[in-house]
Amino acid sequence: MDKLVFQKIPAVDLGSNLFINCPTILQFDDDPLIEIVRLQNIGFSTSIPIYHQDGTYLARVVGSQIYATGEGKKAKVQLSHPQGKTVCKIENQILFEITRKDASALKTIAELYTPSGHFVKYSNPYPSIIDATGQALKIHGVTMLGNTISDFKIGIWAKSDGSLSIGCNP
Repeated sequence: MDKLVFQKIPAVDLGSNLFINCPTILQFDDDPLIEIVRLQNIGFSTSIPIYHQDGTYLARVVGSQIYATGEGKKAKVQLSHPQGKTVCKIENQILFEITRKDASALKTIAELYTPSGHFVKYSNPYPSIIDATGQALKIHGVTMLGNTISDFKIGIWAKSDGSLSIGCNP
């Protein structure tokens, strides 16, 4: 008899909105910014690229781990691991911070850019594509609060022309 394996459905809570079984949570133009990946023997986690404001690809965050790219190493990306956290800095500016809440929950604070230099924010007071700092998710003037987006290839697809799609299968 084969083993019966129970696997949690991949789910991400972003600004009080739950994304279930959506491989790409957030995409800007053709670039996935928050994806769900399967980690061997662990289950599911997030994968997030970190770009500099000039579009340089600095690092990739997978779960609670940050991996600097060759360009990131040249830019002197600093990685540190204070108690219960993983922090990514460049020139003493925090780009990404992950706090481990428990074995299966991570809290992420980030100031992200797209490869084209558009700003994606989680915690900064400047105008941006997305704001998930409070109890709601704000994207291009649309406020999403307490929604469930399930079984779509892309949860949120923002484009540089200002258009926005929520829950789509391109």
